[in-house]
Amino acid sequence: MEDEGTFDEKYIYEDDYYAFLNVPRDASPEEITNAYRRMSRAYHPDKHLDPINKKEAELIFNKTKKAYEVLKDAHKRAIYDSVGVKGLETEGWEIIQRTKTPGEIREEYERLARQREERRLQQRTNPKGSVTVNINATDLFSNYEYQYELDDGFPTIEVSGMSVTQSIEAPLTNKDTATITGHLNTHNGTGSGTVTVSNKRQYSDKGWWEFCGGAGSGPIIGLKAFRTLGKRTFANFDSYLQFSNSGIKSGLDATLAMHMDKQTMGYLTWRTGSSSSMSTTLVRDVESSHTAVSFLLGIPHSYLSVGHTFKFPKKELKLRTSLKAGTFGAVFEYGAEKKVSEQSTISATVSVGVPTGVILRIRLTRATQTYLFPIQLSDEPMPSPIFYATVVPLLTWAVVKKFVIDPIQDEQKQSKKQRQRDTYRSRMAEKRREAEAATNLMAVAFARIRNEEESRRGLIIKSAIYGRLASLSDPQDRMPENISDDLIDVTIPLQCLVKDSKLIVYESTKSQLPGFYDPCVGEEKALYVQYLFHSQMHQTTVADNEPLRIPRQSHRVNHT
Repeated sequence: MEDEGTFDEKYIYEDDYYAFLNVPRDASPEEITNAYRRMSRAYHPDKHLDPINKKEAELIFNKTKKAYEVLKDAHKRAIYDSVGVKGLETEGWEIIQRTKTPGEIREEYERLARQREERRLQQRTNPKGSVTVNINATDLFSNYEYQYELDDGFPTIEVSGMSVTQSIEAPLTNKDTATITGHLNTHNGTGSGTVTVSNKRQYSDKGWWEFCGGAGSGPIIGLKAFRTLGKRTFANFDSYLQFSNSGIKSGLDATLAMHMDKQTMGYLTWRTGSSSSMSTTLVRDVESSHTAVSFLLGIPHSYLSVGHTFKFPKKELKLRTSLKAGTFGAVFEYGAEKKVSEQSTISATVSVGVPTGVILRIRLTRATQTYLFPIQLSDEPMPSPIFYATVVPLLTWAVVKKFVIDPIQDEQKQSKKQRQRDTYRSRMAEKRREAEAATNLMAVAFARIRNEEESRRGLIIKSAIYGRLASLSDPQDRMPENISDDLIDVTIPLQCLVKDSKLIVYESTKSQLPGFYDPCVGEEKALYVQYLFHSQMHQTTVADNEPLRIPRQSHRVNHT
């Protein structure tokens, strides 16, 4: 579930210059200039003699001029397209080359933003942790003859082991970050623990190294490093030395990685220490799926593994399957992962194999904390534990979602919408005043365009409503005086956009158009239009971000 303190930035009112000028995002300089001139004829202060209207026109004209100045300048426009208005307010752009691509501009903005936040970030720590609880539930599915031998008649479920890892990190300088990590582990009554302290130094844009030292089952020292070797390759290095009563242990992991293409990575890893191996892995990650194939040749075991994940971004769901087979035996896994809130993810995986048996793994990730519950259901593959490991999590999730998660999320959504309205109440009032002023200033243009269209039997906007149309039972029968607070009459602003008996509103939120504002923040909005063309009645409804092009034959109202 979402934190009460979180706030979705997409609801922040940021001026959309394209929508305000009503031009497409790929508009040419000529289209932008023409839109600016058209709006200047309506909002230039010199066009109005009344002092109040002149003052209102000055405010709207200044906004029009600002939008025009940004979009006519190729460099400013590239910055605006990449990171929005906030990018134009960032210091440091004066030293940036004007030939940078939008991607490079975004990277530069992120770099400048990081510099701005460095001092504050240096005062923070980044806690991370994981808790693993191993549960032995094999008695639930043991053979019947063994169940009858139980004294109390009930199967035994026990916690066979537990491990806890916690770390905190804090920036020391712009290039150095210190990390303290603690790890505790217990299994069948035997426990151990380690604590390590490390310092990671970013020595260049291409790499870093990290030195660590710790104590546990003897002193331990380690060295890690990362280096970019080229545009498509990089390397990782991880080594350690551990001193104990039984002698000195050492280990080394070295990985060479290469971008095969935009979606495919290749890895070659060499590992020495308690076990030695050489492995190669191919990973392909696209929007709809993730596939990994790995082959490992080593001592004491070698294996081949294939894994595939189906992604459903709209449902925030992932379905995973994998098969791993080698000299140790074979294991087949399947499971699902669901994002339940902005900060929380839950997953369940069933593992069936030899000699591992049947294991159900429940994982809950909450921000930087991970809780893992491996449940050993049987020591060998059997139909009964496989069935229950698959069905019980599904039924449990369905019940919890319906009676716990959904009610909480619904309540949080309503609370969030209310917070958005409260936070932007003053901003909404300002936008409403601006829209009303713009509509008032359109009176002359509205009369002129309306008369021209009537004389040629062209496009006449009879009625236009914008907002949460679901609250209106029948838009056709609405009267302006009956419009609710989450709807606004935009007949005049739409008529003023008509040119040569045509009206085009491009793909963007319509709340940014002159004479419009958002009457229901956080709600789904739409635009209903009723118009005459060649004296025939037409009507249509479009979603907030859907483009509008009229007249169209399909909009005609057939009278019988």
